[in-house]
Amino acid sequence: MPTAARLVAALCLGILGYLVSELIKPRMPEGTDFGYFNLVNVGLGILCGWFIMGPRAGKGLSAAITNGLTGVASLVFWGLFVQGCYEMFRLAMRHRYDGPFEALLAIFEKSVEFGAVLLAANIISTLLVGAVISGLATENAWRRWR
Repeated sequence: MPTAARLVAALCLGILGYLVSELIKPRMPEGTDFGYFNLVNVGLGILCGWFIMGPRAGKGLSAAITNGLTGVASLVFWGLFVQGCYEMFRLAMRHRYDGPFEALLAIFEKSVEFGAVLLAANIISTLLVGAVISGLATENAWRRWR
């Protein structure tokens, strides 16, 4: 059921997904083709906000901050997983793997490699501040527009 809390959570995490995507780009190797990188992360942010954060609104301020942290953690998890799957698929089409198990293992290897890129002070602080703002905005929307 659509609610204002779900909409606000989806918008907040979508915006956060875009901002963090832009912060990641300078940390990647030069000449990296990003393609739909921003759009995929915005879409994941919208989905995580709608399905994870939105339904959990309405439990108070401390729960709102926890809700924001949970939403951002899920966004990071799914972002790393989807980008790892895409990279594995791209390399598999170039016959870089000897078998399917090696390709499946590569998803997690690529996800860990991409996760190492996130270990920068500006990215971590953006994620934490965005989580708190998203959680509080979602809680405010739930209280204001029930």
